[in-house]
Amino acid sequence: MDIELEPCDPVSTTATGQRILDAAARLFREQGIAATGVDSIVVLAGTTKRTLYQRFGSKDRLVACYLQSRAHHWQSDLLAALAQALPAESLDIVYDHTVRWAGDAPRGCAFVNAWAEIGATGHQATAVIQAEKNWMLSLFTLLADGDQRTGRLLHLLHEGAQVTASIQRDSAAFTDARTASHELLPRQS
Repeated sequence: MDIELEPCDPVSTTATGQRILDAAARLFREQGIAATGVDSIVVLAGTTKRTLYQRFGSKDRLVACYLQSRAHHWQSDLLAALAQALPAESLDIVYDHTVRWAGDAPRGCAFVNAWAEIGATGHQATAVIQAEKNWMLSLFTLLADGDQRTGRLLHLLHEGAQVTASIQRDSAAFTDARTASHELLPRQS
């Protein structure tokens, strides 16, 4: 299926910066953003605080880069899978990818978690979170043949399933949301 969306830009950094970013990503996913200190990140990355600050400037910028990197990988992987799919398979591809990514993120969606921790505070990551959610809304609107209301409903079902699956440990939330999504798009069922 030809989707007219591009993934967000990847994060550009040095090899050491990538080690720091990888370490931060692991700790943010396991412990949360606020609970993860810079000291823990540099120990896991095998570097120093000075190097972290030289590469990223602040923990806030590191958080924004972590989410930008995650968005880029998610969006690129999803678009690659959708490019190989027939239009009737596209909704299932989105849910299959979501279920796979959720299996690797026991605390739930990185963007929802980050928003819960930093909210609309003016944090550097706020714009990254909003951009990723807007990208998903655009994707669902495209899957709904441009119908904005249906796209919004598909997006709400998807987001709700992610939150329910992570908080209640209920993987059936994805199955239920997928079924309801197909009911919104009967021509693609």
